[in-house]
Formats: sequence, structure tokens, C-alpha cells
Amino acid sequence: MTPAERETLIVETLPLIKHIAHRVATKLPTSIEMRDLINAGVLGLLDAVDKFDPERNVKFKTYAEVRIRGAIIDSLRSLDWAPRSLRKKGKDLERTYADLSQKLGRPATDEEVSEAMGEDLANFHALLDQLHGLTIGSFENMGDSEDSDNYINYYPDDGSNDPYARFESNELTDLLGEAIEELPEKERLVLSLYYYEEFTMKEIGTLLGVNESRVSQLHTKATLRLRARLAKVVPNVESALKSVAG
Repeated sequence: MTPAERETLIVETLPLIKHIAHRVATKLPTSIEMRDLINAGVLGLLDAVDKFDPERNVKFKTYAEVRIRGAIIDSLRSLDWAPRSLRKKGKDLERTYADLSQKLGRPATDEEVSEAMGEDLANFHALLDQLHGLTIGSFENMGDSEDSDNYINYYPDDGSNDPYARFESNELTDLLGEAIEELPEKERLVLSLYYYEEFTMKEIGTLLGVNESRVSQLHTKATLRLRARLAKVVPNVESALKSVAG
């Protein structure tokens, strides 16, 4: 790649950094600076330019998006902004969703989950608000940047990827699809609008006639339910979700 080609790729892809950073920021505490996310994204873009291999037949924008998002997520991990106690509560809540779903044979209601957690409904909703930032990237490329790089490199746009890898990805996609179908209707709709239609939380709230905080809670509950469901059948659920999203 010539210096001129490199500069062109960087200039054309810079707007993507801001777009990704804003989407990530909507799930984070206000104490996280947007400027820090963008700076991390720039580093991800530069790394993408250096490592991009056009012979893989992958579009640069697709590859760069993975690297940019990975760099931003890595920067957040290094901050360790979420206390261990909150992460433990998230794991406890995930297990509660799994246990109740198995016991009831259907998605548990907020009242049932809060009772099982020993919390009143108000405290349960407050916990969902706190956990929202921890669900970041659960259905996007959440692995470290090297893992994301390895994955995207072997999935060219022409579909001529390895048959075994393609089968594995399709199987995981089917599992995730089945789990999504079992979600309560509003949670399923929020995931669809957010991840596939790329609506913002605010836009989804307007569409559903609820505030942004309520949309955030629906997103968090859906994420926890899916993680709990997939954890039963997929040994490394984080890797699975990352692969399906790739």
C-alpha cells in the first residue's frame, strides 16, 4: 500500500470512528469521556490500515469497524470502571434468569426475578440501569482486537470461507435466533431495532412510547436472558456471541 493509498483510507474512514464511539458511549456512565473513546478508535483505525490485507477479499470498512470497536472496548477494559461488586451482581442476575427460565419454562417476569434476587422492584430496575454498561458489545465484536482480527480475516465477502467455520457460525446463529425468538416481545423488538435497524435508544423509546431508561432496561434484560440461555449450550458464550456478530 502506497502512502497516498494509506492516507486515503484513513481520511475516508475517520467519520466511522465518531459513529462507533457515540454508539458505545450511549451504554456507558457519563464519567467516560467521548474524547477518550475517539482517541482509542483512531489507534484502532491506524492499526487496521497497517494490518489490512486486501488479498483476503474483505472490505476495508468492514475490517476497520472491527478494529476500531475492538480498540475502544480494550481501552474501556483498561479503565476497569465497573466495580467487582457490580460485575458479580450481573453474573448473579444472569444465573437467576437461567434458573427461573428452566423452572418456569418461560421468560421470568420482573417481579419474579426481583423476588428471587431478594430485591424490591424499584431496586431491581435500578440494578438494570447500573448493569447497562456491562452489556456493551454482547452482540457486537467484544473480543480483544487480536481475536477480532483473526476472525474477520478468514471471512471474505465472496463467502468462500472454510466450510467447517461456516457450519459452526451458522449453528451458532441458529442457536442465537432460537433464543431471541423466546424473548418477551418488547425485548425482542428492542434488539431488532437497535442492532439491525441501528436505531438509537432514544429513537426506540419514541417508537415504543417509553423513556430512554426503560429501553435501556429492556436491552439489558434481553442481553442477560440470551447470555444465560446460550451459556447452557455453548462453552464459551462470549466467543460465540462475538463470532455470530462478526
